[in-house]
Amino acid sequence: MKHYIIPVFIPHLGCVHECVFCNQKKITGFETPVTAAQVSAIISERLQNITQQRRIEVAFYGGSFTALPKSTQNELLAPATKALKAGYIHAIRVSTRPDCIERDTVKNLICQGVSIVELGVQSLDNDVLDKAKRGHDRQSVIKAVNRLKELGMRCGLQLMPGLPGEDWLSLIKTVRLAISLQPEFVRIYPTIVIEDTVLANLYRQGRYQPLSLEQAVVRSAYMKLVFEQAGIAVIRTGLQASAELDSKTNVLAGSYHPAFGEMVDSYIFYLMLAGFAEQKGAAYPQDIIIRHNPQDCSKIRGQYNKNINNLKQFYHIKMVSLYPDSRVKKDFLLIEFEGQSVILNKNMITSI
Repeated sequence: MKHYIIPVFIPHLGCVHECVFCNQKKITGFETPVTAAQVSAIISERLQNITQQRRIEVAFYGGSFTALPKSTQNELLAPATKALKAGYIHAIRVSTRPDCIERDTVKNLICQGVSIVELGVQSLDNDVLDKAKRGHDRQSVIKAVNRLKELGMRCGLQLMPGLPGEDWLSLIKTVRLAISLQPEFVRIYPTIVIEDTVLANLYRQGRYQPLSLEQAVVRSAYMKLVFEQAGIAVIRTGLQASAELDSKTNVLAGSYHPAFGEMVDSYIFYLMLAGFAEQKGAAYPQDIIIRHNPQDCSKIRGQYNKNINNLKQFYHIKMVSLYPDSRVKKDFLLIEFEGQSVILNKNMITSI
């Protein structure tokens, strides 16, 4: 059953720190705090528009939900809790800071029907966290994840490659430690420079250089591959496209792109194809046929046919033919060449 998220944005509510990258109002487009009545209206409106069977979740995004007073948390959750008890929705999730996860707070969330908590972790490098003015360290993350798991709460991590002070080694250490915590899922949001933030000032002063789009795609692809190989789902790469983020007056620099997630998946497909070619050594096949799931066609080709062109240029393959085939699983490739066949996926290359 496909998921359907009913998003409720609570920009900056509960946040006690001003992180260098953060301007929630610019990101979400919401300038005023949400009320319980608005939450109820959002849920009702979205439910009326669902015409097919879905697993429906109400998700509170944007602020630090568990940093709000308990009475405010319960007030905002009440419409979702009511919908959950009535069977109109299947789950409730909230997002918050790792240093706002107390035992009593989690128990209260459970009583209100919340079953998923997303932690805004960003990095697990203490130096990077300090430069980002997060106000917590990696030990706070470890403690929060363990507490959530101990109380039976599903837990996800949000990570931000490209923060000030991060390099490849720092990123690799963050990913390895995140895997050791065994969250149920991860979101990857490469850092972008938003107007009216400390990071915008640093960027204008030449003291911060964001990742280029290509660099962010490569790093996010690495993260997605490693997490998925460890059995941890990556449920999103890149910020959700919106009119606010599409505006050049809001986003000054960085790796925002409305199709960022597809660009990451496309790069992963290219790595699969390039890996196949590298295994052939100097004896590259002249012609190859790529059979693939119909849903993967644009990702295999890449933007402006980039993947196919690079395969031909760097590995001297004269003809690359793509054939949609519903028998091929999504994210798999069946390569036919010189009377041979090879199945590719993200984890292995296996000859038939």
